[in-house]
Amino acid sequence: MLSLAVCAGLLAQTKSAPPPASKAAAPKAATKAKAGGPNLLDPSTLTAKAPPVYLVKLNTTKGPIVIRVTKSWAPIGADRFYNLVRAGFYNNNIVFRSTKQFAQFGIPARPELSRVWMEHTMLDDRPIQSNKRAMLTFASTGDKNSRSVQVFINKVDNTYLDSLGFPAFGEVIEGLDILDMLYSGYGETVTDKQGEIMNQGNAYLEKNFPRLDKINTAVIEPLPADAPKDEPKKDDAKKDDAKSKS
Repeated sequence: MLSLAVCAGLLAQTKSAPPPASKAAAPKAATKAKAGGPNLLDPSTLTAKAPPVYLVKLNTTKGPIVIRVTKSWAPIGADRFYNLVRAGFYNNNIVFRSTKQFAQFGIPARPELSRVWMEHTMLDDRPIQSNKRAMLTFASTGDKNSRSVQVFINKVDNTYLDSLGFPAFGEVIEGLDILDMLYSGYGETVTDKQGEIMNQGNAYLEKNFPRLDKINTAVIEPLPADAPKDEPKKDDAKKDDAKSKS
């Protein structure tokens, strides 16, 4: 039980106190946001509803990773991820936690965004899909309704997380080899530095952990013409699950 608690704790988003707002001016880009359009400094503008199924391409420094998100697996998380990707939140985002088990990202390059989003949490989803290899899941502190913006990709089967309330909402369908290539030499050393990362952004990581890989851009990709535009039927989902267990 102790080992599970430790593992779960490492997935949590650190809630360290952000620096005083006076130390960082709002970026110029914020003043150029179109009226009514998504503005990362104003979470109330990121409320679009995600389609039942959508693709996200992470263009990393090692190559592309494509994720298929199925909204029915975790509707609240799928909507949040959709809005953040569309608004460019994960662009220039360093994969700060890269181990044999996880690839975790979502601490913004810009500290002012950490101040905005750290406390902008969302309601919990009920876990439906298991945290198997290739599955994408939001991190949390372990408290109720504490998911925010950090996500992780399971590099191995981490099914123990299912009972701890971590609902997977997407799956890597291309680029698993790229996922395994992300630099993991620092191990869990960086995980305990989340407060410093949030306060200083990419500058801290680039100075202290320069070999970490980065997501240059994260973009919504169009579904292939022959791909189903809706969520899989329940019977089909059961068949797929049975195949995976055989």
